[in-house]
Amino acid sequence: MPNRIVPSPRPVADPPAPADGGRPSVRPWALVLFRTVVTCEAVLAVGQAVLAGSFLSGHYGALDLHALNATATGLVAVAQIVASVLLWRPGGGPGWPALTGVALFGAEAGQIAMGYARVLAVHVPLGVAIIACTLLMLVWAWRPDRSRRAEGSA
Repeated sequence: MPNRIVPSPRPVADPPAPADGGRPSVRPWALVLFRTVVTCEAVLAVGQAVLAGSFLSGHYGALDLHALNATATGLVAVAQIVASVLLWRPGGGPGWPALTGVALFGAEAGQIAMGYARVLAVHVPLGVAIIACTLLMLVWAWRPDRSRRAEGSA
């Protein structure tokens, strides 16, 4: 009985490092989803300031729209958490946007509570902080190097 040499399977190699030496590419679908949700969140957050200003200018119906938009902003914040987790785990992106999304949702929940309680000394500056953080996340999401990594170019 002859001895047969059976070739061993080739070892599985690690994926090649990106040409720029950084992290692997972010999956395009995850980046598009994240950017879409973050953009919606930013539009709704800035809309809150516009509606509040409209109310303070004497358009009292804007207060009802401000409350309705607060609910929409909170729901989109939940969607942002989901999009951030998808960007991170299957998407290959960083994990910190998911933690930031949870913090943003908590701040928005507190903001809604302070608004209904009419604690404007907290409600107004917290609203400014939420808008600032949301816009920072928007700028980060749309930074050009994000798209370069997602498209795989150097």
